[in-house]
Amino acid sequence: MQHLMTGFETVFHTPPEAACFAPGRVNLIGEHTDYNGGHVLPCAIHLGIRCAAARRQDRVLRFFSRSYPETGVISVSLDALHTLNCWADYPVGVIRSFEAFGYRLPGGADLYFTSDLPDGAGLSSSAALETATGVMLRYLFSLPLTQQELAVLGQFAENRFIGVNCGIMDQFASAMGKSGHALLLDAHTLSYQYAPLGDAALVIVNSGVRHSLAASAYNDRRRECESARSLMKVPTLCSLTEEDFDSLSGRITDGSCLRRARHTVTENSRTLAAVQALTRGDKQAFGRLMNASHASLRDDFEVSCQELDFLAETAQGLAGVYGSRMTGGGFGGCTVSLMERGAEQAFIPAIQEAYRQRFHVTPAVYSVTACDGAKMLSPEHTDGAFSVT
Repeated sequence: MQHLMTGFETVFHTPPEAACFAPGRVNLIGEHTDYNGGHVLPCAIHLGIRCAAARRQDRVLRFFSRSYPETGVISVSLDALHTLNCWADYPVGVIRSFEAFGYRLPGGADLYFTSDLPDGAGLSSSAALETATGVMLRYLFSLPLTQQELAVLGQFAENRFIGVNCGIMDQFASAMGKSGHALLLDAHTLSYQYAPLGDAALVIVNSGVRHSLAASAYNDRRRECESARSLMKVPTLCSLTEEDFDSLSGRITDGSCLRRARHTVTENSRTLAAVQALTRGDKQAFGRLMNASHASLRDDFEVSCQELDFLAETAQGLAGVYGSRMTGGGFGGCTVSLMERGAEQAFIPAIQEAYRQRFHVTPAVYSVTACDGAKMLSPEHTDGAFSVT
């Protein structure tokens, strides 16, 4: 646990009133389905963002991130909120979203953030930052907001004030995660259910390829999906079964649009089958679906890269691994592998050595556990660190 209290006091010269934690997330299956009206299956992970904070007597907001010490303390007035062109746009965006939905803060606050999420790896550090801000402001100012509403406000902040047209999966997983479980979310209706991971282990491997959803490539995928949907005259791509798609796909004459739509429809089917596999405890079936998901993202959606392909294919051949796939939007970032408990002890050095031999760099590896969604931390602390309640 990072020393939130000590860090806050060093920067702001007063003790914090409270601290909270918001987890990152890893998506187990269901990629590029959320904005097509489909299902996703992420889980919140124990790596995330912690925030210590205290109210102020004036209407000034001050932010400090241990991840970006070079920016120092960033100040902005509640009465003149504006884009800051740095990491603090995420918490400021959440506050602007609060006000847009009628939750006007009565005063300012000092907020101090720490993170153990790798930046740019596709584990949703931005959503965790938004969710941590929301949870903290709700506590400090006694705002009547549910976890689901905080997720919606976080997505609104990113769409409206950050300018990223993301779906709601990341914020929802960070807010609504459940220990030991994956979360099946219908991105169209926001209905959800949990599925037990049992005694399986999760290992994330960072390719080291900078996770940047190249704006043009990401927008091209969305445009191609929309074109396919329009040609098939359906409300969403994920409203189709695979049989429906087979009967309507002849209307799509562009090969790229056809492949994007095929991935989307089959990925949604895989995600629904995957949650059924978890529910009945069939990890082998779940793993096969993960492997098929990676192949579809590689071949039909074309958002993988040689590093991710190598990591997924190598992991799939290692002892005890049920399945492995790229996770996140693509074009870099991480793979996620589901394996037998205990298999990670041999898996980690094996995957690192194989990757080092192929790409001459040792990848960062994270053995993660599925955790609860964002929560306040207890005021009890050891050596200046708050502990999770």
